[in-house]
Amino acid sequence: MWAEESIMYQIYTLGFCGAPFGNPLEPSAVLNQENTAAAGRGEEDLHRIRKVLDWIGHLKRLGVTAVYFNPLFESDSHGYNTRDYRRVDNRLGTNEDFREVCNKLHEAGIRVILDAVFNHVGRGFTQFQDVLQRKWESPYKDWFHISFDGNSNYNDGLWYEGWEGHYDLVKLNLRNEAVINYLLDTVGFWTKEFGIDGLRLDVAYLLDRDFIRRLRAYTDQLKPEFYLIGEILGGDYKTICGEGMLHSATNYECYKGLFSSFNSMNMFEINHSLMRQFGKDPWCLYRGMHLMSFVDNHDVTRVASILQNPNHLPLIYALAFGMPGYPCIYYGSEWGAKGEKKDGDPALRLSYDEPQWNELTDWIAALAKAKSGSEALCFGDFTSIVLTNRQCIFERKSEHERVLVAINADENEYVAHFNAGCGTAIDLISGKVHDFGGGSHLAPYSAAFWKMER
Repeated sequence: MWAEESIMYQIYTLGFCGAPFGNPLEPSAVLNQENTAAAGRGEEDLHRIRKVLDWIGHLKRLGVTAVYFNPLFESDSHGYNTRDYRRVDNRLGTNEDFREVCNKLHEAGIRVILDAVFNHVGRGFTQFQDVLQRKWESPYKDWFHISFDGNSNYNDGLWYEGWEGHYDLVKLNLRNEAVINYLLDTVGFWTKEFGIDGLRLDVAYLLDRDFIRRLRAYTDQLKPEFYLIGEILGGDYKTICGEGMLHSATNYECYKGLFSSFNSMNMFEINHSLMRQFGKDPWCLYRGMHLMSFVDNHDVTRVASILQNPNHLPLIYALAFGMPGYPCIYYGSEWGAKGEKKDGDPALRLSYDEPQWNELTDWIAALAKAKSGSEALCFGDFTSIVLTNRQCIFERKSEHERVLVAINADENEYVAHFNAGCGTAIDLISGKVHDFGGGSHLAPYSAAFWKMER
């Protein structure tokens, strides 16, 4: 599918647009509104989402082919506590604003993926507000996991299940047919009205598996190229991915291995993960799967802050683009923006007045061009060729192409001696001819994508 050849770009929408953290509208302002596209809008509508339009040129220059938006539905605060699934948050603008954003992105050849938070909602969710007001009389009481014999931390006069103990996040009952139909209709709304191309499912590891199957069957009929990515932090990715399930998942195992391998000067760590996931042995878990690779995102310390040696910053991107899967760039990190998790989520989700461009951005754009144009880098098998604590060379081989990805994380030149199977190659990043005679010379802190002559 298209995503397997994509270069994705993640935008934490509320932060990117500089929206205030709290929603200025009270939950009652969205309760029982029929016109969900315009309800609650007035002078406070600042059309912030249109900022994306000013960045499309930057995205094209960077080589981005798909944008993944973190939650932009009406929510209580941070986006993951939804109030209304079918309305753009009033802090961002209107549905009409976002429709133009989608249209312009599509005109530029860039697909659109939305963050779907289907495990839980905010306390301001219209249907939950109805339960709080009408208790037993509410037609939505079975949309949630509720007991009227208890009480909540908010003294609601009823108990309900929250996501992992967070009672500002009300868990949905994904075994309730009305809930399922509501969520599927919501996906249909964004797809038919805005032409979205896929979803990233928040905490997909917690979603009811039958619901995942229903969602996949629905989107297959709705739009055959619709792509579903699940957030999974650990464990077996095949529990949510595969035939009739999600297409892909976030590769958190390799996320940790990527930065840790550089900080500990131990390339064996990331190589072990890649061999375990994508190697040729029968026990390899995810051979043939296409997972989302990333070096940071809205939930973790930015890579420029977590790497101990700044010379490794271009190299970690080379690994992320060279390994199996498709890469996702977090907005701002392409020019080395910093932010640490210990300072709170807002430190990771800043608003930048305009995109920046520097040597790192040039490098990532070159990696994107190399990745997008290579059958082997998009679809090829994985084989480890050379491995030391500070260097690694691995092969990506497809039916028509063979590429060697080479990384030297050391401050000294490295010469690798191995049977390359040919005399010369073209570096897909620099365009230079590489001669394997006398060994493969790697400059200090360097990376190469050698396309082998057949």
